[in-house]
Amino acid sequence: MAHSIFFSLALCFLVLCHWSVAQQQQQQQQPSQRRFRQQSECLIPSMSALEPNRRIEAEAGVTEYWDENHDQFDCAGVAATRHTIQPRGLLLPSFANAPRLIYIVQGLGITGAIFPGCPESFQSVQQSQQSEESRSQRFRDQHQKIRHFREGDIVALPAGVAHWCYNDGETPVVAVSVLDTSSFANQLDQNLRRFHIAGTELYEQQQESESLRSRRQEQGRKQNIFSGFDVNTLAEAFGVSRETARKLQNEDDQRGNIVNVENGLQVVRPPRREEDEEQQQRSLNGLEETVCSSRLMENIADPTRADVYNPQGGRISSLNSQKLPVLNFIQLSAERGVLYRNALMAPHWNLNAHSVVYATRGNGRIQIVGNHGRAVFDSELREGQMVVIPQAFAVVKQAGNEGFEWVAFKTNDNAMTSPIVGKASAIRAMPEDVLMNSFRISREEARRLKYNRGQETVVFAPSSRTQGRAAA
Repeated sequence: MAHSIFFSLALCFLVLCHWSVAQQQQQQQQPSQRRFRQQSECLIPSMSALEPNRRIEAEAGVTEYWDENHDQFDCAGVAATRHTIQPRGLLLPSFANAPRLIYIVQGLGITGAIFPGCPESFQSVQQSQQSEESRSQRFRDQHQKIRHFREGDIVALPAGVAHWCYNDGETPVVAVSVLDTSSFANQLDQNLRRFHIAGTELYEQQQESESLRSRRQEQGRKQNIFSGFDVNTLAEAFGVSRETARKLQNEDDQRGNIVNVENGLQVVRPPRREEDEEQQQRSLNGLEETVCSSRLMENIADPTRADVYNPQGGRISSLNSQKLPVLNFIQLSAERGVLYRNALMAPHWNLNAHSVVYATRGNGRIQIVGNHGRAVFDSELREGQMVVIPQAFAVVKQAGNEGFEWVAFKTNDNAMTSPIVGKASAIRAMPEDVLMNSFRISREEARRLKYNRGQETVVFAPSSRTQGRAAA
C-alpha cells in the first residue's frame, strides 16, 4: 500500500516537473520565434523616401512592388506591395511565404481568407418551384467566411493563407501591404514569394537595372501553381476533364492577376451592417476566438477610436494584439496618424520594433536620427511614399500646410514607443539636476524643458512661431 502511494506521488512529481520544464522551454523559445531567423544588416548611412519600382498591369488593376533589396527594407526584414483594383475587379487567389498586414487606403469591397480545415460556413440555399407543402431545399454553393472591408481597415493574414479580394464599390480600391519576410513563420529565404492559385503576372519593367531586367525577361510571365503540374494528374486529382484541367493552368489567359467580373461577383454574404454588429458584439462579450472564427480586421481610421487626441494637433490610433488577437500570431501591429496643418508628433523612438511608414494623404517632414547622432533622413514624405524607421532610431514628424496622414506597419505585435518630449516623456521623468548637468543649463531652463509641453501627449499643436513661418 505504502509502495503504491509512493509510486503515485513520484509519478505526479514527474508530471509536474515535465510540465514546468515544458513551460520554461516554451517561454524561452517564444522570443526567438517572433522574428529574425537570421539577423538583418542595418548599416544605413542615409535614407530616402521610397516609391514602388516595379509595376504589373492587369485587366482590372495594377500591382506595384517596392524594391525589397533596398537597404531600408533589408534592415527591417520586410517587403511591401500596393494593389489598385478597379470597380468589379477581382484580385485572384494567391498566398505568400510571410505574414502580412494590409491597409485599405481607399475603397470598399469583400475578401476571403482560406484557412485549411475550417468549415464552409457560408451556404447559399436555392428553393425549388413547388407548392409550399412540398417545397424542398438544396445547397447551391458552400464556402468559407467572406468579410467586408472599407477604407481605414487593417487586414491581417498569416503566412501561407490563401486570399482573394473583390471591389464591389464605385471607386478603385487601393490596398498597401507589408509582409514580414523575416518572420519565423517564413522557413524559406528572406525574399518575398507570392504563389498564385489562379491568374498570371505579366511583368512590366520600370526603373530596373539591366541585370534585373534581363532576369525578368528570362523568367517571362509568372504562372500559377497549376501550370507546373501534369494535366492528366490535375484531371485525376479534381475528377474533371482534361479540358477543364488545362483551364486551371491559365496558359492562354492574358488578363493577369486582377480580372474584371462583368456581371458582378455573385457570392453569399451577410449585410455589411449586420457583420459589423456581430463583430462588435463578439468583442464586447469577450468570446474566445478559434482560428476559423478569428477576427482578421479592425478599422483604425475611425476618429472615435483614437488613442491620443489633441483638438489642435491631430490624433494617433494604434492596433496591437490586445485589440486584435490574431496579431499575436503574426507578430505585427499598426499605427494610424493624422496631423493637422503644421502640427507635430513628439520626438520618440521605437523600443521593440521597426516601423514602416506609408504616407496616405498630405505631406510631412520626417527627421530620423541614428545612434551616431547624425540624421539619416531629413526630408518630406508625400502621399504614396514609404520610409523605414529602424528600431531605436529617434524620429520626429511634422505636418506640412496640407496636413499629414500616415499608416505605420510595425514588426512587433505590441510595438512600444518612448516619447522624448511632453507628458510621460523621457525628459519629463528625469530629475532637474540630471538635466542641468547633462546639458549645462540652468534650473529654470531645465524646468522649461520638462514642463513647457507638460499638458500635451504625443501630438503637439503648432506653436505660434511655426504658424508665423507658415503664414510668411
